[in-house]
Amino acid sequence: MTDIYLEQNLTELREGSMIPPAPPGFKSGFVGIVGRPNVGKSTLMNQLVGQKIAITSPIAQTTRNRLQGILTTPEAQLIFVDTPGIHKPHHQLGKVLLQNAQIAIGSVDVVLFLVDGSVPSGGGDRFIVDLLTPIKTPVILCINKSDQQPADYQVLDENYAQLAAPHNWKSTKFSALTGQNLEVLLQLLITQLEPGPYYYPPDLVTDQPERFIMGELIREQILFLTREEVPHSVAITIDLVKEEAKITRIFATIHVERDSQKGILIGKRGSMLKSIGSAAREQIQKLIAGKVYLELFVKVQPKWRQSRLRLAELGYRIEG
Repeated sequence: MTDIYLEQNLTELREGSMIPPAPPGFKSGFVGIVGRPNVGKSTLMNQLVGQKIAITSPIAQTTRNRLQGILTTPEAQLIFVDTPGIHKPHHQLGKVLLQNAQIAIGSVDVVLFLVDGSVPSGGGDRFIVDLLTPIKTPVILCINKSDQQPADYQVLDENYAQLAAPHNWKSTKFSALTGQNLEVLLQLLITQLEPGPYYYPPDLVTDQPERFIMGELIREQILFLTREEVPHSVAITIDLVKEEAKITRIFATIHVERDSQKGILIGKRGSMLKSIGSAAREQIQKLIAGKVYLELFVKVQPKWRQSRLRLAELGYRIEG
């Protein structure tokens, strides 16, 4: 399933001989990963593609943008679409994220419905079941966090089986964190795909530009280091990337909603901002495989999550 924008990109890539012809019997398709916040969607995608492209955090609602990870095997090419955690929105940003998740559900070839197998199902899971029930796209119920299940895990597994049974959804269980049983999931996915071409060059792991990943890596460290003090009222813009012979210089702005949040991010004598920058720099150096100089600025944008204009300026739009 491809839109006009993707078709244009594919044509340009193929004309430049960057995408080879697929061998006989090759399969390909788009796989949407949906679930409640903090069930391990980004961890799963990172594990599947073998590289960190999506940020993870113990704080719920980490993912905001519809991020695509690409896994190419000798048998198939799978494009994973990581969506924001589905929950009732509380502000304009939440509405945009929910709508983008719903768009993703309707534009993929297979849906992975990810649940937290270490706890019983709840209202949030049933809400997603209701969203998935009308669609004709194949759904696989994925019971994650098998490594964290209690001794009486059979009760939990049966609890989730009851969600899938009325819809005849296939199901599987694994640990996205350790990688246990992911090969079973992968083979199950491939059986659901139709024969198709390479959509992207075989060595590509994401369709997102480096600047986007850089911004996400900075935001990840903010979530880790500030936890609940500065919640999800944070957005990152990469203002300048200057590549020099021996170092890449990056200048970025952290946008918050209140002066108090700016104070927390900067910290006493700049200590917090220094910690965020140091930790983010280490992650970005792994991304670009080179030395990085990172300079961060903090700017107050009052109520940016409530403003469609501010959301658009910061890169949060309804996706087609």
